[in-house]
Amino acid sequence: MSERERDFTDMNLIYSVVIPVFNSSKIVSDTVFSVRSFFIKHGHSFEVILVNDGSNDDSWSVISQLAKEYDEVKAINLLKNYGQHSANLCGFREASGDYVITMDDDLQNPPDEIAKLIDASLEGYDLIIGKFESKQHSSFRRLGSRFVGWLNRKVFEVEDDLVLSNFRMIRRDVVDRVCKESSVSPYIPGLVLKHSSNRSNVLVKHSPRAVGESNYTLRKILRLVFIILFNHSTIPLRYSAGFGFVVSGASFALGIFYLLSALFEGAAVPGWATLVVLISFFNGVLILLLSIIGEYIVRALREISNQGGYEVAEVVR
Repeated sequence: MSERERDFTDMNLIYSVVIPVFNSSKIVSDTVFSVRSFFIKHGHSFEVILVNDGSNDDSWSVISQLAKEYDEVKAINLLKNYGQHSANLCGFREASGDYVITMDDDLQNPPDEIAKLIDASLEGYDLIIGKFESKQHSSFRRLGSRFVGWLNRKVFEVEDDLVLSNFRMIRRDVVDRVCKESSVSPYIPGLVLKHSSNRSNVLVKHSPRAVGESNYTLRKILRLVFIILFNHSTIPLRYSAGFGFVVSGASFALGIFYLLSALFEGAAVPGWATLVVLISFFNGVLILLLSIIGEYIVRALREISNQGGYEVAEVVR
């Protein structure tokens, strides 16, 4: 049945659950068991796609064994660590469901809460995002998420009241459009916002992390910010161009001022210090502008020279 002919209010839908896995050998089995129990209990057709994103522990052994034990589970081993968003995109391309659900591997997204996403999808939304009643992240993680959320609203022109999270349900037509993207550094929240039109939040629970610690570090948050800014927006370029125009205007006015001063008052040797300071300042501005433009060029070259954002090493069905 074609994309247009599919009735998304049909109760006989297939749900694909995509779970990126990173260093979660101690908890990922419990996550999969809970997801399977939910769908079996409610009688929904489903599949679980586990994408091992270059874990350093025994996560691949655990999820590959799960894939051998359960027909609904598929395990994918990426060649190395490409990041959560590349792992999600890999899962999207392997998913066959009418809806794709993304969630974390650590049971902080209780599988029973999927029922709320499904109920909301029956109202015709093509993107349903879980809004946590109370986040169980550290203060540092919450602060980083708040900043990234603000940045998303600015870059992707998201409604002010729409809250983003990794726990979401995406309709098949949106997933298909996202899968056509070939970015080396995909950003799934931005892509699903870009390719959806009818979005909604659903209030869901958020549980404390049962095992281990969060994999989000300051370095990863900063990397994410740079991906949003340089891969999905022209904000740095626009602001740097505006700053460049202001500095150019100031330097032009300053040049006229010194020219007129030299004509009417004569040149003064004591102005040598001022000249050195001004040259240093304007050269610094030029280097800053060239660095920003260079960042865009480097990323454009990466997009041209690469076929995708990840490589699959092994698949177990």
